Amino acid sequence: MNQVASFPGKYIQGRGTILQLEGLMKQFGSKAIILASQTARKYLPAEYLQPSFSSWICIEPFGGECSEEELERLANRIRKEKANILVGMGGGKVIDTAKIAADRAGIPVIVVPTIASTDAPCSGCAVTYSAGGVFEKVHYQRLNPPVVLVDMDIIAQAPVRFLVAGMGDALATWFEARSCKETSSVNECGGLSTMAGQHLARLCYDILLEYGQQAKRDNEAGVVSPALSHVAEANILLSGIGFESGGLASAHAIHNGLTVLPETHDFYHGEKVAFGLLAGLHLTGSPEDELNEVYGFCRAVGLPVTLAEIGISAANGDGLVRIAEKSAEEGSPIHHEGPGITPEKVYDALIKADAFGQSFIHTR
Repeated sequence: MNQVASFPGKYIQGRGTILQLEGLMKQFGSKAIILASQTARKYLPAEYLQPSFSSWICIEPFGGECSEEELERLANRIRKEKANILVGMGGGKVIDTAKIAADRAGIPVIVVPTIASTDAPCSGCAVTYSAGGVFEKVHYQRLNPPVVLVDMDIIAQAPVRFLVAGMGDALATWFEARSCKETSSVNECGGLSTMAGQHLARLCYDILLEYGQQAKRDNEAGVVSPALSHVAEANILLSGIGFESGGLASAHAIHNGLTVLPETHDFYHGEKVAFGLLAGLHLTGSPEDELNEVYGFCRAVGLPVTLAEIGISAANGDGLVRIAEKSAEEGSPIHHEGPGITPEKVYDALIKADAFGQSFIHTR
C-alpha cells in the first residue's frame, strides 16, 4: 500500500490576516458566499455589508449543525447566487459544512477559523451529524482547502474554553498516529502514514506540553503571544495534517460513541476527544508514566478526566454500553488499535479511565 499525505494549499497565520480575505476571494472567484456563524460575522470587515459589495459577496448565516438539512439549504443558496467561491468562517461545524458544500458544488473553499477549537480547518474530510447532534458519517473531499486563513487577533478574543477544547483534539493526534503506524492501518488519506505525518503529529504533542498552560493564560488575558500562536498552529495546522496523514484510532472513535448520549452534546468535540484518548490509553494498556503525563496535562489546562466532566454518570451502565457499542462498530477507527477490540473491552476502558481520573483528582 502507498504512503499518502494531504495538506492545505496555503496556510496563513498572523495578526490582522482577515484583511487579506477580499484579495484571496478574488483570486478564486467572482461571486462569493461567506457562511458565517453569528459570532464570526462581527469579525468581517464592515465594508462587506455595504451595498457596493453586495453584488459579489453574500453573507449567509450558519444554521447551527453540520447536517444534511443544512447542506441542502446551502446548496440551494449556492445555485441561486451562482456562487463560484465559498468561505467558511467560524468553528468546526461551520467549516465542515462549507467544505462539504463546496466539494459537492465543485467550487473552491476558503476556511477562516475564528476559534482554535478543532483541527477541521486544514483537513480534506468532514463530519456530518443528525439534526439532533448525533454523529452520522465522515465525508472525504477531493482536495484539502486551498487556503486556511487564521487571524490571531480574532483567536485571542475567543473564550478560552475553545482553545482548551482544541488542545484536547490535538492531544490525541500523536497517540492515534502512533497506533496507526504500529498496526499499519490506513490513514484518512487512504494510505499508510508518511514520516511527515508521524513527525508533525509528535511535534503537535510536544508543543502542547511545552506551551499549553501559558497559551491558556495568554488567551484568558486576550494577549497574542508566542505561546498562544504556537498552540493555535498546533491545534489547527499540525493536528490537521497529523490526524489526516497519520490516521485516527480510539480517541475519535470513542468521541463518536459519546455522541449517542444527549447529555454530552453541551460539551465540545475536543473535550470528548480528550476523554476518548484517556479511555483509549487504558484500552491499549499504556504504561503508568504515560498515563500520568497525559492526565496531568489534561488537569493542568482544564480538560475532562472523568465521565462526570463530560456529563455522564459512571452509574449509567446502559448508556456506557451504548457508547461502547457505537465506538466499536464495524468500520470504526478504534480497530486501528489492533485486532480483538470489542464493545466489552471499550466499556471496561471507559470505567478504568474514569476511575483513574477520579484517583488523579484526589491524589494530585
